[in-house]
Parts: sequence; structure tokens; C-alpha cells
Amino acid sequence: MKCALVTGGSRGIGRAICIRLANEGYYVLINYKSNQTAAENTLELINYNGELLQFDVADKEQIKSVLDNWISINPDKYIEVLVNNAGIREDALMSWMNDEQWDNIIKTNLDSFFYVTRIVLKQMLVRKYGRIVNVVSLSGLKGLAGQTNYAAAKAGVIGATKSLAQEVARFGITVNAVAPGFIKTDMVEGLDEKEMSKLIPAKRFGLPEEVAHAVSFFAAKEASYVTAQVLSINGGLYS
Repeated sequence: MKCALVTGGSRGIGRAICIRLANEGYYVLINYKSNQTAAENTLELINYNGELLQFDVADKEQIKSVLDNWISINPDKYIEVLVNNAGIREDALMSWMNDEQWDNIIKTNLDSFFYVTRIVLKQMLVRKYGRIVNVVSLSGLKGLAGQTNYAAAKAGVIGATKSLAQEVARFGITVNAVAPGFIKTDMVEGLDEKEMSKLIPAKRFGLPEEVAHAVSFFAAKEASYVTAQVLSINGGLYS
């Protein structure tokens, strides 16, 4: 059975990606940290064609324990698509940023890429096929004031995407990233959408489904010659 693992899949962009991949025939592993109700809602939306995997992507021991266990008890299933989507923001000007605000963002947004991908990659290498898609950010490409921690983490994932792609291309594995701009999720709560939209050539915020569409392109078998790419989904705000 072909499976797709989506970290942070319980809501927002992650939920839209889970729905899209389920519609394309994948058995979807919905990772979540603590909001079980939201995760169960996502599972319902994909008609229970999948299951929930609870672990904190900022905790490397949890990642190893849960994923190793799932792989060992599911020899008939294979994660052929990995979407590293889980992420958080803790914005602050660097002069006021404390150690915890830096550490939390780096662990959740950057370290998680390494610890989750390393485990899933082993199966892909054995089978000589895989699709890895990392959800990064406009902030990781151009930087945004108040997001030194977040921009550093996402820029790190962009660099890792390009490097890993070169390591595994000969094994039939592609590694790409999507870089959303302002997307209508709880990540942009508190922003003045009307005012911010004036800065965007498309004059609106994006939808989670528009990001999911791009992820599904990278995940497709037909995208086998597309790797090490970062696709901006930002309405023309920055490219």
C-alpha cells in the first residue's frame, strides 16, 4: 500500500495536503502533536483512508520511537511521499528574542526535517523511489523583520532540500519545496488581511488548497525529473 506521511496534518495547509493526497489514492498518515480533535476531523475528511500518528516533531526521541514502531508493524505499507509541513512561529525582534524563542523554532521547523526525513529516507532508498516535499516560507527566501528565527529555520530547510536532492536523485527520489506567502490559516491570524493584500500583486491571501495543489505536483510520479526546486506560492509578492 502506498502511503504519504504529512507532518502537522491536522489543520491548515497540512489538512489541505492530506485531503489532496487522499483524493489521489494515498493512504495518509496524519501527524499531529496534541490537537486530537482536529486530527480526527482531518481523518474524517479523508474518509478514514489513513491513520493518525501522534508525535512532537521537535522531539527526536518521539519521532524515532513512533516512526520506527509504525514501520516495523506495517511491513505491507511503504511511505513513498513525505511532506514535512509542521511548523510554528514565535515572532520577535532579535534584540528582544529569548533563547527559548530561538530554540523552539529551530527544533520544530529545521531539526524536524532532519530527524523525520532520515528515518523515512531509508525505505525510499531500498525501494529506489520516493517523493519528499518540504513546506518552507516566503520568509525563508526574503526574510521578514521580526522573524529572524523563523527565516533562519526555513532558509536552512531550503538549503537542505537542494543538498539532499543531489544526494538521492540517482535513486529515483526527488526532494523539492513549496514556499507559501500569506495563506489563510491560523498562522496569519492577527494580520490585517485587507491592508496586507494591497502589497500582493494578486490582491488577496492564498488558500491552503492552492499550496496542496503544488505539493501534489511534486509528489506525482510524472514529476520524476523535477528536483531541488523551490516553488513560491505567494500571489506574486516575491519571486
